[in-house]
Amino acid sequence: MIPFPETNEYHSYFDAYIQQFKGEDILAALSDGAEDVTELMTSLTEEQLQSAYAEGKWTIKEVLQHIMDTERIFCNRALRIARNDKTNLPGFEQNEYVPYSGANERNSMDMFQEYSAIRQATIMLFKSFTAEMLERIGVASGHEISVRALVYLTAGHEKHHINVINERYL
Repeated sequence: MIPFPETNEYHSYFDAYIQQFKGEDILAALSDGAEDVTELMTSLTEEQLQSAYAEGKWTIKEVLQHIMDTERIFCNRALRIARNDKTNLPGFEQNEYVPYSGANERNSMDMFQEYSAIRQATIMLFKSFTAEMLERIGVASGHEISVRALVYLTAGHEKHHINVINERYL
């Protein structure tokens, strides 16, 4: 089990995402989250997947693409920090990624398969880290963050967006 990070291992902005999983087996939570996301996404029609809850907001397919993009970025950060890379890792502008993602033109089943593959790779990556690697701290987006905080952040970020889908889109 990956120990829960201390609050000094990540920026306070991420507290709401990370604290949701305090006391939980985070790898099991990632696996369960993947099942929930897959069940939700495959239950929706193409029309629902291409809908936004308001003008200028992302479609559900764009939200899913954002979840995948962000998970890849968080995993890249975790890998680099775990390997003791001292580079200050840059942030990314999520709103600038979406228009170039082509999410709404993609085949939905391909997206679901990609999501599943990314999640499996995420779980295997974090399983591969030793206790020492999980405690390593690096700098991303100008703030310190530990490897273990990144796995909790990954789960919390996804949960946030799934809650938004359930509350505002459906």
